[in-house]
Amino acid sequence: MDTYYAHIAADGRKQTVEEHLRGTAKRAATFADDFGAGAYGNLAGIAHDIGKYTPGFQKRLYGGPKVDHSSAGAVECARINAPLTGCCVVGHHGGLPDFGSPTDSENDITYIGRIKKALCNRTNESVAWNGVLPSVLPEPDFSQNRFAQSLWCRMLYSCLVDADFLDTEAFMQGTPTARGAHSTMHSLLERFLLYVKQWKNPSTELNRIRCDILKSCIEMGETKKGIFSLTVPTGGGKTVASLAFALHHAVRHHMKRVIYVIPYTSIIEQNAEVFRKILGTENVVEHHSEAETNETEDCSSSKASQALATENWDAPVIVTTAVQFFESLYSSKPSKCRKLHNIANSVIIFDEAQMIPAHHLRPCVAAIANLVAHFHASAVLCTATQPVLGDLFKEYAQALHIREICPNTNHLFSVLQRVVYRNAGMLSTDVLCDELATQSQVLCIVNTRKKAQEIYHKLPPDGSFHLSTLMYPKHRQEELAVIRKRLQSGAPCRVISTSLIEAGVDVDFPVVYRELSGLDSIVQAAGRCNREGKRSVSESAVTVFETDAAAPRLLKINIGAAREALASFDDPSSPQAIERYFSSYRSLIGNGIDKSGAVQYLTNGISGCLLPFRTVSENFRMIDSNTKTVYIPCTESQSLIDEIISGSASRYTYRAVGGYGVNIYEHHYRALLEAGDIIAIDDTHAYLANASLYDPNTGLSLQADNGKAEFI
Repeated sequence: MDTYYAHIAADGRKQTVEEHLRGTAKRAATFADDFGAGAYGNLAGIAHDIGKYTPGFQKRLYGGPKVDHSSAGAVECARINAPLTGCCVVGHHGGLPDFGSPTDSENDITYIGRIKKALCNRTNESVAWNGVLPSVLPEPDFSQNRFAQSLWCRMLYSCLVDADFLDTEAFMQGTPTARGAHSTMHSLLERFLLYVKQWKNPSTELNRIRCDILKSCIEMGETKKGIFSLTVPTGGGKTVASLAFALHHAVRHHMKRVIYVIPYTSIIEQNAEVFRKILGTENVVEHHSEAETNETEDCSSSKASQALATENWDAPVIVTTAVQFFESLYSSKPSKCRKLHNIANSVIIFDEAQMIPAHHLRPCVAAIANLVAHFHASAVLCTATQPVLGDLFKEYAQALHIREICPNTNHLFSVLQRVVYRNAGMLSTDVLCDELATQSQVLCIVNTRKKAQEIYHKLPPDGSFHLSTLMYPKHRQEELAVIRKRLQSGAPCRVISTSLIEAGVDVDFPVVYRELSGLDSIVQAAGRCNREGKRSVSESAVTVFETDAAAPRLLKINIGAAREALASFDDPSSPQAIERYFSSYRSLIGNGIDKSGAVQYLTNGISGCLLPFRTVSENFRMIDSNTKTVYIPCTESQSLIDEIISGSASRYTYRAVGGYGVNIYEHHYRALLEAGDIIAIDDTHAYLANASLYDPNTGLSLQADNGKAEFI
């Protein structure tokens, strides 16, 4: 056979294997240059599809049986002592495997097992490739830091996977896909400076303080790369201020993008809208984590540039969730890892940093520290309630220390104090409802969805609203729009919500009630009271109360640490109280900060298996609860649901339908399924068949007719 082909397009055009290898290698090398690994990116690109130089794969192009075309390149990498590169090559379609151990046999699905199997089977079908792999230096060992080594391997894997997708995509479409049509960081900084020019002469004390914070962020943006904290009280304008730091820092250090990591999907759109207004829609990409994409979907299908950018974060400003960010960093799947190389040489803002789940603190901090130490990133922990993490960062990046962007923290908290706190102690539901009913505008935040519904149903219906995750995201957004209008007009507005309203949702109530929870939650709730400082502090009360309901299991440690801090400090928002709270919390949780064992497994291996990429990927979940999704049919969502049912859904469809999904625990899902109230689409998704179970005020009811389900 004289010519070997890698792809055949729908119109009959053919791409040779050599063309594909060189195109992929060029892209992968460029990507890997961002963390000093360009030579390895080039090697991975040249090696990845060597196995297509076989009669078996050429038959596959015309409908023949599947063949292993990945192992041949991995074998060649192993021959030149580049095992981590070979690990990337062997998994570039099926996923990054566990590396394994020398004792693995050809029957093991580890990298070493795959190499041994490929060597045993080479006599069955010889590979016709007769080229020479590019020479490289020995792969880095990071001074025996296997965790850093694992991240390096995953980053290189990302470069290969993205380069392979892009080269294939360009050939299949006949022209390169419209990517990278964005403004430069210099241009974005100019747009930002033009936007904030209107703030040059602040007319109020609050705006003057915000301008001072903005100035500090601009000045610190010029300093060297590293790990930063931005500790600003709610109302200090930290969203815009953090963007000021990020853009100045990116321009100063020739960095490629700004990545905002936000704890909740419910507030992504609000923050992204602020960035779009300042920087332009085309420069800001949202990436939600609610829907998994189909890994086998033909990458030649036509999509808009914005949709494509969610797959590899090829945009100057990315707004994503903590779930998407950290699960991608510990994933072994091509679709999730594809974006990782674009984190290198980026400014990463962790908004509401205190909400990193405590049982995953170690893997999250380890990842952040290593991104800064080895991949030329800078990280900012941005919050009004700064967690105590300095000791953990020291474990993984001894040369780095956290630098505060606004050093005069105590003064800021003093001058930006806009509320008074009142401890009401134990309140029965009836007494609480009586107090809420006397208020024209009030926000009450409770710890469970069950309690939120109970209180809502006891309030006067006129002017009362309910918010919880039992309402699909688009529904909550619609309700919030109505709530904001009523607050602005002075109309009655009593809102009962779970904690979803606390972090970053821009609402301003004269009075707030908060059920006892973690101190950070109480302070975040207070940020919804007198937010703009238009009322006097004395008449802007945040009432902390307890109910007779048992505390949710996941909040018991938070509540215990809050009680300890409140016993010593009257003002729960003071930096001293916050530090005491997080210190107590860390003490109470002890060693339970790596629940999945991710750091331990990647550092020490598992039963002799080194770098267990796939095992860690399967175990690491930011949200441990085993939830499933129920899509709610309505005028806007029905066609999307129909596409999914028919099997014709695109990745865009899965992302769009996420706005109409409610995530529920598995036992609730089973009860609804058994009652016939939902109809399963696959193992983790269903759609609501019994429309009466979705209340326009409170969302999905989990009390199935057979009584087997209960809402929480």
